[in-house]
Amino acid sequence: MSSGIDAPAEAGAPGAVASLELATSLDAVFAPVHSQTAFEETVDRLGTAIKLGLLPPGTRLPAERELCTKLGIARSTLRQALVALAQSGHMHATRGRGGGTFVADPQPPVEPPPPDVLAAWHEVCDERMAVEVGVAVLAAERAAPETLDVLDDLVVALDGMLEDFAAYRQADIRLHVGLAEATHSPRLVTAMTEVQGAMTGLISLIAHPPEVLDSSNASHRRLLAAVRRRDEAGAAREMAEHLRGTEHVLAGLLPKI
Repeated sequence: MSSGIDAPAEAGAPGAVASLELATSLDAVFAPVHSQTAFEETVDRLGTAIKLGLLPPGTRLPAERELCTKLGIARSTLRQALVALAQSGHMHATRGRGGGTFVADPQPPVEPPPPDVLAAWHEVCDERMAVEVGVAVLAAERAAPETLDVLDDLVVALDGMLEDFAAYRQADIRLHVGLAEATHSPRLVTAMTEVQGAMTGLISLIAHPPEVLDSSNASHRRLLAAVRRRDEAGAAREMAEHLRGTEHVLAGLLPKI
């Protein structure tokens, strides 16, 4: 079975066994992704495969058409993910004869974060999920229209901050805390502030390609639209997908423990 991957040969590896293991692993890497977080999940799949050595430095990825078929995504979604990984330094593209998309060699240098931070990041995301989905439900029930107008303005402002992550992150925090304030629950505002602080520590450890920020802000729009419709179930679903998108990006771009 051919994986469609041009990978550098590894000296001393038993050819048949190594090829079988690689093909089996890449079947999982290139399995279909979920439609709601297709962009972020593609970043996750490819970034994680690079970190685990399933896609070693110098590896040439399959053609876009083949990748889209395997992953079950649109070409525009794949290109967004590849651009994000190129902007973070994990991949690069070349044109002309023998061109294509390659895993960067060498990979971008990173300062290793403390092992305890990397080991606990899933727990931080779990706490955030519990708090923010509840906030979304209550905001859909209680938010005043004028409050939502302010949050909509923040989403518009975020569109102009895709190249300035520090400004984007500050406005992003204001949006999420503002949604908590719309519930009129001081305890939830405190909880939201705490989980946003914890997430800031995690997010600071990865690259921030504009493609990722743009996708995240599109998710903000869908979330606020559900809140404005008083659609509690829809708001919960949109918030959960928004947070899963962030988790996928973290999984793909955080350094390996």
